[in-house]
Amino acid sequence: MLETLHRIIQKVNASADLGEALDTIVYMLRESIQADVCSVYLTDFETHRHVLRATDGLNREAIGKAYLPMHRGLVGLVCERAEAINVEDAHLHRNYLATTETGETSYHGFLGAPILQQSKVLGALVVRNRKAGKIDDEVVTFVLTLAAQLAGAIAHAGVTGELAKIQGRGGHGNQLLKGRSSSSGIAMGTAFVTSQPADLESVPDRLTHDRELEQEQLREAIQAVQNELRRLKQKLSSDLPEEDRALFDAWLMILSEDALTGRAIQLIAEEGLWAPAALRTTVEEHARVFDAMEDIYLRERASDIRDLGRRVLSHLQQESPSIIEYPERTILVGEEVSAVQLAEVPRSKLAGVVSATGSSSSHVAILSRALGIPSVMGVDSLPTMRLDGRELILDGYSGRIYISPQPMVREEYQRLAEEDRALTAELDNLRGLPVETTDGVCIPLYLNTGLLTDMSSFGIEESDGVGLYRTEFPFMVRDRFPGEETQVKNYRKVLQAFSPRPVVLRTLDIGGDKPLPYFPVKESNPFLGWRGVRISLDHPEIFLTQVRAMLRASADLDNLHIMLPMVTSVAEVDQLLALIKRAHRELLEEGCAITKPKIGVMIEVPAAVYNSVAIAKRVDFISVGTNDLTQYLLAVDRNNPRVAELYSDLHPAVLFAITQIIEGASQYNCPVGICGELAGNPLATPLLIGMGVDSLSMSAGSLLRVKRVISTISQSHAIRLLQSTLQMNEADEITAFMSAALENLGLEKLLKPGQLAPKT
Repeated sequence: MLETLHRIIQKVNASADLGEALDTIVYMLRESIQADVCSVYLTDFETHRHVLRATDGLNREAIGKAYLPMHRGLVGLVCERAEAINVEDAHLHRNYLATTETGETSYHGFLGAPILQQSKVLGALVVRNRKAGKIDDEVVTFVLTLAAQLAGAIAHAGVTGELAKIQGRGGHGNQLLKGRSSSSGIAMGTAFVTSQPADLESVPDRLTHDRELEQEQLREAIQAVQNELRRLKQKLSSDLPEEDRALFDAWLMILSEDALTGRAIQLIAEEGLWAPAALRTTVEEHARVFDAMEDIYLRERASDIRDLGRRVLSHLQQESPSIIEYPERTILVGEEVSAVQLAEVPRSKLAGVVSATGSSSSHVAILSRALGIPSVMGVDSLPTMRLDGRELILDGYSGRIYISPQPMVREEYQRLAEEDRALTAELDNLRGLPVETTDGVCIPLYLNTGLLTDMSSFGIEESDGVGLYRTEFPFMVRDRFPGEETQVKNYRKVLQAFSPRPVVLRTLDIGGDKPLPYFPVKESNPFLGWRGVRISLDHPEIFLTQVRAMLRASADLDNLHIMLPMVTSVAEVDQLLALIKRAHRELLEEGCAITKPKIGVMIEVPAAVYNSVAIAKRVDFISVGTNDLTQYLLAVDRNNPRVAELYSDLHPAVLFAITQIIEGASQYNCPVGICGELAGNPLATPLLIGMGVDSLSMSAGSLLRVKRVISTISQSHAIRLLQSTLQMNEADEITAFMSAALENLGLEKLLKPGQLAPKT
């Protein structure tokens, strides 16, 4: 039966439209289980009916005409309960309601399975038999599985308007998609669907008789891609500052000899693989490492590696790129839009980006923010192949995408776009002004950044320094640990860019869920495993090399701060501080005049919350990583769609934890900053001010919005708001309360584009 299931699913997925998919599933299901009738009823929520939309066995003339009122009949019972109903004789059931025009009154056995999509019942898949008798459990499971598969096709049809046409509404249904906002703003334009340049997965294993030729062809293909990247970097020279154009340097580094190229060349030389197979193997080895990581930013690097691999493969296959005509206002759409594909669109024509995969940490999102282009990532059930040429409205605040919007929606978003432009101009007036409350409390705003990302000229100019600099990326793209000299060059660049302002470099946070290709760690529960400072303490040689590089990079700048991640105990802090002291002493003995930097701890684990007093006694500063702290406190993986809605950094438990950290640290006058996403959320800003945080660290796009809130409120008012929220029990209650509080302060424009978007 499993083979039959796969065959039906394959046929349904290959259907040209919803009508064909419905006909396919009723015909093949009836044949496979030897039933007398198989039918699909779809729920029309506007007319409150369950309408017959496909059948094999009943009167086909009744399709689209026969219906059951919502909540009536056995079909209504299936949809109401959202569970399978298996009845021996339908005629004897109290909910039975005959529909004579279908010819179904001569059938007795009944099985109905709900068609569910994200907890919403879209209709029912029904099986009927002439003879009375319940259907076997194995068949029930089979039908339920097919109903779940059918739900995806129906959801796609609802998004594209096809379902509305079937229901007789001319394709003007509620064509709305939801994803994750990755770059704010509103875009209105025409969808242009991207396609991948080559299919790495389809490359077969094959041996070569000329290993030197294969190596040479691979090097030439890689060189061709490197040349393309350099041209794109030059093309964007007038739109991006040098710091953001350095993103292309990151890709060039991935293609360098000690990363992808070196491993692929080795596979050709030692195993005799032909170049495409060596490339495929190398790309997947590196990409799988990133796929397994908890850190969103690092996990997104897998898509960069695969995209670069596909581009190299296209040159190996000698595919000539065709000239593409982009619409005047292009909204780039794809299953996995890459940053390189984005860079290929003329800047004057690029209006927005929509991707089925990815997050705010993907390079396409990072580049979108740098260019000021609205983007939405992680759009579930994105019907890419049916969107090309369609009119789209993209709401980069709420993550909404409207397909072929109705006139009233278009007009409302035109108005919102005007308000958005006005807000941007208003926020620009805050550039260069001090960050302080109305009663004179100064709160420095720092930048969260990683290698070659988010370091736009605006971020450098407007921030008070770097509150979190991730050091993992140079370790991830190589086939060996980077040496001390290589690390010195990387760290020196960011320290110089912000000098004399402070830069907080976080020590290496790898292991468990973030293994290196050359340092694999396999564990059954990596989230709670061997990672972060646990590896640093078990391998002090790695830690000492990195700390030495940091210290040497700070020579004559003296703006280095070092932060230790994922600390759980005071003993760990003591041991790490001793190692840093040792590295500093060694450099002094070698003749390097290095000033000892400030050392801090990143609190992300609940155990560290309760150890905050003892930790504060030992370090110079504390930074609260609210992203991981929230996940650990609530036991919720925010990237798991099944539980993501349970994740909220405005949860009372999170607010209580931060309050406890600040109170504990105050006993030793140890400053506390916030460096998770909570720091950049305007709703949370008054609460953090009320708690008495010493600094906030966020992405560049949040700096002016948070500054606007700070400059509008007094700390005394913020304290009163905090006291009120600490009496609340639910995150939703706190969110609603703080939304009202910002409106009372005249700051509703900071929230309006995302919260008051028009409804269809």
